[in-house]
Amino acid sequence: MKAVVLLLSSLSCLLSLGQLGQKDVTVKKTLKLMGTRFEVTVVAPNEEIGYINIDEAVSEIQRIEKIISSWDENSETSLINKNAGIKPVKVSPELFGLIERSIRISEITDGAFDITYASMDNIWKFDGSMETAPKEEDIRKAVEKIGYQKIVMDPKNQTVFLPEPGMCIGFGAIGKGYAADKAKELMVSKDVKGGIINASGDLTTWGTKVTGEKWLVGIANPLSKDKVFSWLPVIESSVATSGNYEKFIILNGKKYSHIIDPRTGYPTTGINSVSIFAKQAELCDALATAVFIMGRDVGLHMINQMDGVEAVVVDSDNKIHKSSGIIFDMNP
Repeated sequence: MKAVVLLLSSLSCLLSLGQLGQKDVTVKKTLKLMGTRFEVTVVAPNEEIGYINIDEAVSEIQRIEKIISSWDENSETSLINKNAGIKPVKVSPELFGLIERSIRISEITDGAFDITYASMDNIWKFDGSMETAPKEEDIRKAVEKIGYQKIVMDPKNQTVFLPEPGMCIGFGAIGKGYAADKAKELMVSKDVKGGIINASGDLTTWGTKVTGEKWLVGIANPLSKDKVFSWLPVIESSVATSGNYEKFIILNGKKYSHIIDPRTGYPTTGINSVSIFAKQAELCDALATAVFIMGRDVGLHMINQMDGVEAVVVDSDNKIHKSSGIIFDMNP
């Protein structure tokens, strides 16, 4: 694998959009989609066309949300969950493919990534309502419902079946990346010259800025989120970051991350953030969660075996670790 020169740091992503060119312009819109903050940026001949492009990208993201959202009781995902232990559910080829890819990532990560983790959603709550940790018995019962190996896929009939009552699937650890990829794919098909789809830090890019320069992502200093540690050029590529700095709870003086290990039912420890760099945002999204759960050494060892994928891990002591293909460059 060729060494990739990346300008790196850790945690929150900021965008450098550059100055407007004389001909094309940069148009950006921020809105809430899929329960999170999306920023859609495009390079267009003028603002009017730019906003039309953005509206098309937003419509694509909303279309995907209607398929994969577990909050929408009419979505295909909700129908699968409602029929757990009852009957298989016929789904669209698109959702069938997403589930198949999710299962492959589960196999690669030894279950650290697992869309059946959703049975844990009612055990740990990170909305400020929890005052005590869940009972061990409740965690054990929820974990019994987890297991990507249990999902029954029927390619011939395009059906998905969860064989145990109470089993659930959810795409919280891969859905935003998938939506970003699909929105980018649509924009490229419509000859939009360049842009960024940023799904709350899970982002993908294409083309260049109006100046012809590369899109830059600044990742904040682990010791000061308000300061950029260094800049990373993202060229026709994607990045996703999982961190415990925004969503967590403190019980009896102990901090619990919102990222739950589906194999144990308990929050992960030892890592503050993981940033994954790869071609597809979908893969970045899933692997960022997986490496966070697997831990620094095991996670980086896995990434080092994967072609075209790189990682930066910030441990709980704010020390930065990297995969073998990354060379730090502090001078953007």
